[in-house]
Amino acid sequence: MENKIISLIERQGPLTGSEILETVGGDGLILWRACRLSKILTVRTVGTRYLRLDRKVEGFARLSPSILREFLTFSVVGIQGDSNSMEHKAQELISHIEEVSKAKVELAYRIAFGLVSWFEDEWALENKICFIIGGDIVYDMAHDVPRPERGTGKMVAGSDMDLVVIVDDDFPDDLMKRLDDAIYKEKYRLLMAPHLKEEIDYIVKKLERVREQVRFETFKHMVACKILQEGALLYGSDILFTTIKAMLREHGVTEKLNDLEKRAEVFRKDGEEYLLQEEPEKIKNESLFLFYPTEESEEFE
Repeated sequence: MENKIISLIERQGPLTGSEILETVGGDGLILWRACRLSKILTVRTVGTRYLRLDRKVEGFARLSPSILREFLTFSVVGIQGDSNSMEHKAQELISHIEEVSKAKVELAYRIAFGLVSWFEDEWALENKICFIIGGDIVYDMAHDVPRPERGTGKMVAGSDMDLVVIVDDDFPDDLMKRLDDAIYKEKYRLLMAPHLKEEIDYIVKKLERVREQVRFETFKHMVACKILQEGALLYGSDILFTTIKAMLREHGVTEKLNDLEKRAEVFRKDGEEYLLQEEPEKIKNESLFLFYPTEESEEFE
């Protein structure tokens, strides 16, 4: 495997993990190990690692992207010493990731703006609602690698758009229900449109629900708080958004999540060492969860 990869890169120059896998074929774990253990090849990873919560992991904390996703989508493999070619390829990859992230944010913004505009004649929404975007998009780590949507199996264009829509406590329940229905219709439209094939994961909730979740008492609370902690204001009330962020700090949630991220970094380091040293067959039988992505979907169910 190593010789095949070296030969390929000598012909074509540095490549991403997915480009190598597409040409060489084989198993992703074996390919990753060959590149990482080689004394001739070098691997450069771009972007940011960030906290992901996973029920399968003791303590729930791991990092995203997964080792596999990081290798396939966010890593460049080249020959040691060929720094100029590696830098050029890495910059190309960074530019592409940033473009994908920007395009998804802009699409999400247009959706939020359109929804608020649709209902503005019935209710003064500006100070009563905020759209928060979370997930890999806020880290400029969105990708456009086709993948099956969780509910339908329909192929979508990479990263989904995680939207948390929070309304004030006196927001009318009937309007909240209609807003939820409108977002669902938009979700379906984006999923089915051949030229888009984008996925929205979303939830609409009142501020009182956030007050419950910041108690950080259950796994679902932890996931909800993590998304709010990393989230950026997409559209709506600055005051409401600031209130939510303050609640996270005041209840010690921010500190708890920072501690979980530190644990996740240790877990990742130990996991990589194990995957590089252990026999592949034993890994496949017992520990593949260390290598593959996990979905953080409980907040949106």
